[in-house]
Amino acid sequence: MESVTVAVDALDPITRSGVPAVLTGNPYLRLLPDAEKGSADVLVFVRPVVTDETLVEIRDARDRATVEGGQRIVLVTNHFRRTDLMIAIESGVLAILPRREAVAARLIPVIVHAKQGVADLPPQLQGQLLTQLNRLRREVLEPIGLTLSGLAEREQSVMRLVAEGLGTADIAEQLRYSERTVKNILYGMMNRLNLSNRAHAVAYAIRVKAI
Repeated sequence: MESVTVAVDALDPITRSGVPAVLTGNPYLRLLPDAEKGSADVLVFVRPVVTDETLVEIRDARDRATVEGGQRIVLVTNHFRRTDLMIAIESGVLAILPRREAVAARLIPVIVHAKQGVADLPPQLQGQLLTQLNRLRREVLEPIGLTLSGLAEREQSVMRLVAEGLGTADIAEQLRYSERTVKNILYGMMNRLNLSNRAHAVAYAIRVKAI
């Protein structure tokens, strides 16, 4: 398993020394000093209570990070407002762990999974996330013809056929579009998402689980 570089951001000295002590000795983790926080694969952000100021601090930490692909943030806290969930996720938080669960047996797997892009949320927040995503889909995306993947339904239909190896003419025939329409759909999608070619577009569609 590839090693994971980790840094800790905490306010009080006890936590700043206690959390690293929990992680020390694990062969898969490499702790970085405070001066190198921005280069850590995963930042463990510890706060007793998450406030508006905390969310700003998390965004600032994300913006300062120099990790290719973005720094993953694990938030450890005693109190988290459900209404802040989407803001936290947009700020780079991938996992939220109650402070009482921040023991080695729980925290280390969360960090390793975060490096791999795997989210970890308490059950009650998972339900809240689904509720907010459904509201986003219903009230924001559907009125402009988009889905949660960022693709319009007809873009998804075209990409499924592109992924199967069909050319423009065959796609147009199957979907009963003109070839020009198919080309316009592909061009609009690739231009909007900054995709370089059809192979890149297929890779994107697979990554966001649109096909």
